[in-house]
Amino acid sequence: MTRIEAGASQGPQRRRALEIALAVGLVLLISVGAVVASAVSRESNASATSGAPTGPASELKLGYFGNITHAPALIGVNEGFIKNNLGSTKLSTQVFNAGPAAIEALNAGAIDATYIGPNPAINSFVKSKGESISIIAGAASGGAQLVVKPEIKTAADLKGKTLASPQLGGTQDVALRAWLGKQGYKTNPDGGGDVAINPTENAQTLKLFQDGKLDGAWLPEPWASRLVLQAGAKVLVDEKDLWDGSQTGKPGEFPTTILIVNKKFAAEHPETVEGLLKGHVEAVKWLNDTPAAEKASVVNAALKKDSGKALQQNVIERSLNNIVFTVDPLAGTFKKLLQDGVDAGTTKQADLTGIFDLRALNTVTRDKISAAGLGQD
Repeated sequence: MTRIEAGASQGPQRRRALEIALAVGLVLLISVGAVVASAVSRESNASATSGAPTGPASELKLGYFGNITHAPALIGVNEGFIKNNLGSTKLSTQVFNAGPAAIEALNAGAIDATYIGPNPAINSFVKSKGESISIIAGAASGGAQLVVKPEIKTAADLKGKTLASPQLGGTQDVALRAWLGKQGYKTNPDGGGDVAINPTENAQTLKLFQDGKLDGAWLPEPWASRLVLQAGAKVLVDEKDLWDGSQTGKPGEFPTTILIVNKKFAAEHPETVEGLLKGHVEAVKWLNDTPAAEKASVVNAALKKDSGKALQQNVIERSLNNIVFTVDPLAGTFKKLLQDGVDAGTTKQADLTGIFDLRALNTVTRDKISAAGLGQD
């Protein structure tokens, strides 16, 4: 074979080899690019979910209940205290009937923070192994009672009776089940046991009691007062009488309402959380400094705006007289509150260390409100 013939025959081979090399190089380039892009994507996603501060939130979605025990929220929202401290952050609100529903909304991202009773907050913290929420302030103490038909004189008269609570696993539901257990009664979450407990929306509880279909209910204000003053109920247990002060040094005080925030939201938007707390502190101060008649009038107007109907004057006056408004969450009570939930069968025994983050609150108030060893203060 001549040199020219050999070169001619090798030409296609060299071209084929070059094509293969180029193809391999292109594949490698694409693969490397994909790896780099994947790595960048993972890094970006990690950054988005790490909770690193990203500045003020564009919106704060806040939950609360249409109860007098949530008056700091009613005043904070309707009098503009919270909005005025949020700067450019938009405030949107959602009104709930009871704690478990608010916790579901918080965990689903429908809200970022909420006023709530302590037991649903504890339950969320326990279920999430401490990842879901932080308690950032107190709001109200007191204002919860077991009210019953007048013929029920003692706990012994409750056997076989039907009582209501706002929602299974809510703070009043836990308090009722724990108290009945101490009286020797067994209750079941499904409504069975020595005393039947039917979790019922508060407005429906009032009607059922008026119709004679309920024997009583453990309720927050203003619903306890409404059953007493509008439906002829009597107080069998005022919950404040069950707290001797050994946990806090303050006899009769226990948290009815606290303020919690989604942990990830708080980590990403600390300025927004501080703004919320500033408005909250101002609302509580307003409630404690305002004369009784004016306070009742303004709170009633806020309730009417949220629910469409104002309360009778004697109902709102009785309700407010039963409540202490405080930014102290009374952290010393939470081990007992957890145990009550365990006894009631609505939560599991757990370590509550880390449930409180009171650093921003103490910055705003310049106080030293204690987390009682269950978090940062």
